[in-house]
Amino acid sequence: MKNLLLPCFLLCISFLSFSQEKVSVSGQLLDASTKETLPFANVAVHDFNDNALITGAITDDDGRFEILDIPLGKYSLYFSFIGYKTTEQTLLAGGLNTIFDVGKILLEPSAENLEEVEVTGKQATTNSDLNKKTFNMADNIAQSGGSVLDAMKTMPGVTFDQEGKVILRGSDKVVVLIDGKQSSLTGFGNQKGLANIPASNIEKIEIINNPSAKYDANGFAGIVNIIYKKERQAGLNGDIGLSFGLGALGKRKEDTPTDLGSFSVNLKLIPSVNLNYKTEKLNYFLQSEFILQEVLPNNEFTTRNYDNGRNIISQVPENRKQFRSIINGGIDYDPDDNNSFTFSGLYDREKHIDTAQVAFIDLNTDSRLRYYNWREEEVTRYINAAVNYIHKFEQAGHTLSANAQYTQGLEDETYSLNDSSAVRVGSDMTNIKAIENTTSISTDYVRPLKSGRVELGAKLRIRRLPVEYTITPGNNSIIYPDLGTFSDWGENLYAGYVNYLLEREKYDVEAGLRAEQTNVFYNLDPVNAYYPENDKYNYFELFPSVRFTYKLNDNNKLSAFYNRRVDRPGEPELRVFPKYDDPELLKVGNPYLRPQFTDAFEIAHKYSWNTGSFFSSVYYRMIRDQYMRIFAIDDSNPEYDIVNKIYQNTGRATNTGVELLLSQDLNTDWKISGSLNWYSNAIDAYQGTLLFPYERPFTINASTANAYDVKVNTEYGLPKDFTVQLTGIYFSKRNIPQGEQYARSSVDIGIKKSFWDKKAELTLSASDIFNRFGIRQEVSNEGFTALYENYYETQIFRLGFKYKI
Repeated sequence: MKNLLLPCFLLCISFLSFSQEKVSVSGQLLDASTKETLPFANVAVHDFNDNALITGAITDDDGRFEILDIPLGKYSLYFSFIGYKTTEQTLLAGGLNTIFDVGKILLEPSAENLEEVEVTGKQATTNSDLNKKTFNMADNIAQSGGSVLDAMKTMPGVTFDQEGKVILRGSDKVVVLIDGKQSSLTGFGNQKGLANIPASNIEKIEIINNPSAKYDANGFAGIVNIIYKKERQAGLNGDIGLSFGLGALGKRKEDTPTDLGSFSVNLKLIPSVNLNYKTEKLNYFLQSEFILQEVLPNNEFTTRNYDNGRNIISQVPENRKQFRSIINGGIDYDPDDNNSFTFSGLYDREKHIDTAQVAFIDLNTDSRLRYYNWREEEVTRYINAAVNYIHKFEQAGHTLSANAQYTQGLEDETYSLNDSSAVRVGSDMTNIKAIENTTSISTDYVRPLKSGRVELGAKLRIRRLPVEYTITPGNNSIIYPDLGTFSDWGENLYAGYVNYLLEREKYDVEAGLRAEQTNVFYNLDPVNAYYPENDKYNYFELFPSVRFTYKLNDNNKLSAFYNRRVDRPGEPELRVFPKYDDPELLKVGNPYLRPQFTDAFEIAHKYSWNTGSFFSSVYYRMIRDQYMRIFAIDDSNPEYDIVNKIYQNTGRATNTGVELLLSQDLNTDWKISGSLNWYSNAIDAYQGTLLFPYERPFTINASTANAYDVKVNTEYGLPKDFTVQLTGIYFSKRNIPQGEQYARSSVDIGIKKSFWDKKAELTLSASDIFNRFGIRQEVSNEGFTALYENYYETQIFRLGFKYKI
């Protein structure tokens, strides 16, 4: 009962920010008899209920009109011109379609003169799509000054695993986009790097649980779209910022006895710049962020209890010194009103040095069995160049766009491994060097209709990732023999899609179909003794998506969704070269891994009122050929036991859940809201065979994992332009493959002060104040059980300053 009281209490306080939307309407007025255009005709937008005039426009020389920034709602459109009969149409702007083209409006001649229409305006209202949740970073105070991963901590349905991957509604199969496109910053289909991307230059983050056919088909759990700031005001504008932080002020668990231990009171410095300079035809933009810090990204305690009576604990503290620079810039060029080009480039370089001293302690005798230390020096670098072209036709929202992008990524990782104990005296060195080249070309066409729109597109993406593996073995080497010295992975993707949207007064429909042809190869050094054959496969798949929304009334919407998705293993999941940060717990990929396919269903409802809203949804996903890491004993070494963590396809699984979001403005200064996500992950029983480092069977027992996450937030505006925000997070105990993960929680607080006429702001924030957000898991397999505890750096105090230019 106690475990339920905290989340139920927390659910009563929180704040969640949804985006505001406006729509535009365009068309052309013609003489019904002669079909000649009617310039300087009147178009008026009236409220449907009380016929009050909202806004309007006058047609141009070609009889065309465009009205922007219309609030969501139901309207009557009146088309009038002196000497013609007035024509009326109904416009329903529910938020799904934001651009309407009413087409050609024919006016019948009349002898009656019409009075002039006065054009006025009215403030926009707010709404949000049932399929997309948008979170503005300006409202994120308690996690300010941190990374994208920190900012996403409070978002509904979002959790993280021990590797820093985003888990959305219980799955890490999430696609992360930058400004709507896959990027070297976040990975092509396989998320990475979010913990090292500062959030200072990000405007908002979108979560799309049921993507339409225009999005790539990968990512069954959904899409996270990170949108960077981009000012379009004339002249020089933007902001500069500086964040100072201290992390890991306390230790959740005492270090094992070594000289170094784990880093604490870690210093962090993050300066950032966001600049725009706009002229009539050109807009220059530059965004830059730098990270200089000590950090503890992993601090892994593993207690192994073997069936033969041996009980051993080890600690792997990943003590990191890091410098990262991200520079993103470009030019927008608008030669005329209908054409625009964007030339952009990104340079991202990160270097870190990790050091660890790992003691293996015999818990039966309280003596040190083994002393192992390592040093990792890694450099990653990405260069991204892109050209984007948009042609705007005469009708508003009628566009043709094309994008070409080239990315080169470098990973250069060197491990120095040393043993000095009774188990082994020796040293080894490994180096992995991988250079990835990705080229993508895409085109998209959007044609607004009277009550919806049509979208068409095509895409080509070519990826190549050769890896060189160099081993310098020492005495009594721990490196597996006969791995080979290279691998070569490649993927070609050919895709096309069509998407249709129809919006009516009582309902709207969106339906699409995406077709993808994928060709994959993975070549290994013939010396490799563990996987005797290279892998190669091709497949063609169709990915339909459907959404139907019924509008019960102005405040109630009910939607049903279906889409089919795929998750393709990338080179990191396939890599045959193990990671040796813990020589008795080795992580390695599987070159024979296959994609997993998902059919996703969801029913969602939203009820809105003047000061808040309530969102609820039920979702169900069927997964075929799921892949995950398997724990298995490798007893090939007679001197000590090794546990392998190997990726493997494990058959059928399902993901079922309920998500609730509640937000309420108590008054103009106080906002509260909360989210609850309950889900159940079920895995069918499965038997398979592991090939590395020798052939042996493994078994997955049928299991069901029930869990829930509660997130809360309350924000209060104080006098003197102060704002305070308090966040509470609770993740319940949950089952995981081969074991369970224990509950964890976090309390964050932030204070913001605006001054200098709100051109500057100062923030003070603290994440995981009580240091309770570390990960604790218990797993078991044949011959052993293990308690895995990762008390990585979650407790961080930050002071930030930002000034708007």
